[in-house]
Amino acid sequence: MPRMLDVSDDVRAEIGDEEAERLLAGENAPGGYDCTSCRTPGDSEQERTSTVLFIGEETAVLAFAHAGCLPSQVVKVTEEQLQGAVRSITADAGAGQPGHPGQAGYAGQAGYAGQAGYAGQAGYAGQADQPGQTPGAAAPEQAVLGVTSGLVLIAGELHPALVVEPTAPIARPGATGVGDDFLPLLIEQGFMPLTAIETVPAVLHGWSVLLAMGRLHAVLQPGPSGGSPVAWWQAHQPLQVTEGWRTAANKHQQVLLFAAPVGSIGRQPREDLLRDALDRAAAEGKLVGAALPLAGT
Repeated sequence: MPRMLDVSDDVRAEIGDEEAERLLAGENAPGGYDCTSCRTPGDSEQERTSTVLFIGEETAVLAFAHAGCLPSQVVKVTEEQLQGAVRSITADAGAGQPGHPGQAGYAGQAGYAGQAGYAGQAGYAGQADQPGQTPGAAAPEQAVLGVTSGLVLIAGELHPALVVEPTAPIARPGATGVGDDFLPLLIEQGFMPLTAIETVPAVLHGWSVLLAMGRLHAVLQPGPSGGSPVAWWQAHQPLQVTEGWRTAANKHQQVLLFAAPVGSIGRQPREDLLRDALDRAAAEGKLVGAALPLAGT
């Protein structure tokens, strides 16, 4: 039976027209699946479904998601992360996890590998190219970014947020002096300076937050020359988020990202303390922010 699949041009270019047509015809696509974003069941025979292709250096894994959760897209990941997804899928199938016929070969049952968390809210660690640097360009070293998730109250409503703070000053690529250009580089990318957190920051189109299988995997930025999005920050292992955070993210279909220079926020064990640290950083002129679509392209 034909499937109600969305296959983007980028996905089609990677898998080829013949394979894309087989998917649309229902030959190689499962009817039922578990959405790789919200983890709830879906049915490609009854509802619009997106194909999401995770590509590593040597292999690729095709996942399925509700069209309302994720658009069809290509997401580049490391080979290690992709192999972690395959191992997770195999383990789930071997353990007899409830699933849907024909799904074992796809990544809808599990996200790709990731990062342990702390403080029960999410996690801390990961590497990213320096903000504003061309993805994949040579650099003396990569910036280590701490990422914490939490709910932020704005105008009486809870919003999912990520707080990014590097573990050391970040110099502009190619700079020889000692300095911290973390915030200026982000401002050049479209993030806005904040002096207070009283309203939701403006949406930064082209950037997005990838939440797969209920866990945080990456912050994506536009690819070079308008190509497929690439990871600006990517977890070594998926960061666990709370049910409340995930529910808020699905409700708003966006995540607020706040960034501050090293030493401005610190590791905060509770959301109220995290909010206090954000307010202090904003008052001191050390905070930028933006609203990023949930896995938007």
